[in-house]
Amino acid sequence: MQEGSFIWGHLERQHRAVDKWIDRLWLVVLLIAALLLFSVNLGGLPLQDWDEGTIAQIAREITQESANSIRWLYPTLRGQPYHDTPPLMHIVIAGAYHLGGVNEWTTRLPGAILTALSVPLLYCLGREIFRQRWAAIYSALIYLTMLPVVRYGRLAMLEGAVVSFLLVMMLCVLRSRRDLRYCLGIGLSLGLICLTQGLSGFLLGAVVLVFLFWDTPRLLTSYYLWIAIAIGILPVAGWYGAQLLHYGNDFVQNGLLLQSLQQAGIVNHKNAQPSWFYIVELLKWTWPWLIFLPQTTKLLWENRNLSWARLILVWSIVYLLLISLMSVKLAWYIFPIYPSLALAFGAQLAEIENLPLLSSYPRAWVAGLSILAVVASAASIHFSWGIAAKTDLQLIFAAVALTMIMGAILAERGDGQFLKILFWGSYISLLLLMKSNYWVWELWQAYPVKPVAAMIEKVNPAAKKIYTSFPYHRPSLDFYSDRHIIPASAEELKHHWHYDRQPYLLISSSDFQHLQLDSVQLLDKTGGWQLVTKETNRL
Repeated sequence: MQEGSFIWGHLERQHRAVDKWIDRLWLVVLLIAALLLFSVNLGGLPLQDWDEGTIAQIAREITQESANSIRWLYPTLRGQPYHDTPPLMHIVIAGAYHLGGVNEWTTRLPGAILTALSVPLLYCLGREIFRQRWAAIYSALIYLTMLPVVRYGRLAMLEGAVVSFLLVMMLCVLRSRRDLRYCLGIGLSLGLICLTQGLSGFLLGAVVLVFLFWDTPRLLTSYYLWIAIAIGILPVAGWYGAQLLHYGNDFVQNGLLLQSLQQAGIVNHKNAQPSWFYIVELLKWTWPWLIFLPQTTKLLWENRNLSWARLILVWSIVYLLLISLMSVKLAWYIFPIYPSLALAFGAQLAEIENLPLLSSYPRAWVAGLSILAVVASAASIHFSWGIAAKTDLQLIFAAVALTMIMGAILAERGDGQFLKILFWGSYISLLLLMKSNYWVWELWQAYPVKPVAAMIEKVNPAAKKIYTSFPYHRPSLDFYSDRHIIPASAEELKHHWHYDRQPYLLISSSDFQHLQLDSVQLLDKTGGWQLVTKETNRL
C-alpha cells in the first residue's frame, strides 16, 4: 500500500510538471501571436480623432514639463485642466515619448502591449475556472480573433489597459477563494482600473461584488478583502484629493458633478444613445463566434450552479446592464465584456472535443458560416471591380470568404477541424486587415489631417487658436498642428474676421466662396483647405 502510494505520488508530480510545461508553452505561443497582431503596422496610420488625439495631446503636454515638475499629477489639455480621467495611461505614453519620440507608434505602443498581455491572462483565467485545457485555449483564441478587441486594443485608448487590469483582478478573485493573500491583487487591480478610467472603474468592482455574493459570500465578510480594496483605492483617493486641493470648486463641478450628471442622463450629452445600443454593437462585431450563441446560452444556464458559469453570467449581464443604463454610450465602453464572451464560447467549443469523430453539428452553425461566406465573397467581388486602391480589401474579404467556406464544409461533414480553420483564417484575415490602411476606418469619414497640419506648421501662424468652417472639432488636427482648431459657423467666422485683430481661418474652398471675406491674405492651401488671414497693411 505504501509502495503504491509512493508510485502514484511520483507519477502525479510528473503529470503536474508536464501540465505546467504545456501551460507555459501555450502562454508563450499566445503572447507571441498577440504581440504580432497588435504591433504590425501600428504606426502606419494617423491618430484617430477623439480619444487618440486627446490622449496624445495630454501626454505631449506632460512631456513638455521639466523633469522636476509635478505637472503630471495635474494633466492639462491645450493648457486647460483635464478632469475626465486620472493620468495613468497618459503618463505611460509620455514615458514612451521620452524614449522613442512623439509619433503614432509610441502613442499606441503602451496600450497595444497591455492588450496583448490580456490574451495569455485570459488563458490563465480559463485554466482557473475550467477543468479542460481546451476550454482555456479556445477562449484565448476566440478573444484574440475578435475584431473589436484587436482594433480598440491597438488604438491609443484606455480600454485595453482596463481589460488587462480587469483580468488580473478576476484571476485574483478566483484564487482568493482558497488563498486570502490574493485579495491584495484584487485591491491593487481595482486601483489601477480607477487610475486609468476614473470612478467609472467601480462598475467593474460592482461586477466582482455581485459574483462573490452569488458564488462565495463568505469572502465578502473577510476583512482581508476590504483592507486590500482600501489599500488599492488609496492612490485613487490621493489623486482625487490632490485635484480638490489644487482646483477646488472647479474640479467638483466639472470633474465630478458634471460627468456624473452626463453619465446618468440628467444633463444632455452628444453621445447619448438608446438602451439597446450595445446589443447592436455585439451583433455587428462578434462574428463568426456569434453563431455559437444559442448553444452557449443553453450551456451557461444548465451549469449556472457552477462557478465558471456564474462568473460569465454575472460578468456579461451585470456589466452590460450597468453601461446600458448610462446615457453616454460609446462603442468601446463594451470592451470589458469581450473576455467574458470569449470564455463562454470557449466553454461551448470545448464540448466538441468530447464528441465522437464525424459527429453532426447544429445546422445553424453551417448556415451561419455559409451566410458569412456569401457576404464576404460579395464584398471581395465588389472591391475587385477595377478599384486599384481597394485591392487590399479584396484580399482581406477573400481570406474571410475562404475561411468561412472551408469551415462550413468541414462542419457539414461533422469534422471538428472546422474550428482550427476558423481560428487560423480569422487570425490571418485580421493580420491582413492590420497591415492595410483600413483598420482605422474612421479616418475615411473626414479629410486627412496630416497634410492640413503640415500646412499650418509650415505657415507657423502666431495665434494658437484657428477657426475653421469644418462642422466639428478634430483633436487629431490639434495634436498634429500644435494649435487649437475651433469649429465655427459662417456668422462666427465673419465675426472673428471683422473684430479680431489678426484672425486665422481654416476654410474649405466651397465655404471660402460663400463667406466673401474682404482683404484676404492667402497663407497656404492644400487638399481643398485654405489658411487665410487679413492683409498686413489692413491690420
